[in-house]
Amino acid sequence: MVKTYGIKTAEAVTTILGKQTKLNGTLRFDSSLMIRGQFEGSIEAKGSLYVADGAEVKAGTIKALNIVIAGTVSGDIEAVDKIELQSSAQVKGNLRTAKLRMADGLHFEGRCEMLTDQASFDPFSQKK
Repeated sequence: MVKTYGIKTAEAVTTILGKQTKLNGTLRFDSSLMIRGQFEGSIEAKGSLYVADGAEVKAGTIKALNIVIAGTVSGDIEAVDKIELQSSAQVKGNLRTAKLRMADGLHFEGRCEMLTDQASFDPFSQKK
């Protein structure tokens, strides 16, 4: 059985980095991505990001519309809409989002900033 990580349908994920994939660099995408392997770098997504159970992500920053984490993530995470941390998640870094869902049993080290004005939050804007 395929875990959907809060995705309504399997078609919602347009790209998958498989378990055997190891990738370094900057990921930028407009649709959705599921990471099942290993990634190191930064992520800027105008769509949704899913980090599957068993996946490892080491990032300076992760920015996306929605983020669901079931694997291991190290780095600061910003979501325009929501962040969901599932019970198998291991997260080390700061969270910034309008909505947050945390399951029992996960491991989280960091700070959490809840946004009260979601409409004015744009993690993709260039700060001057």
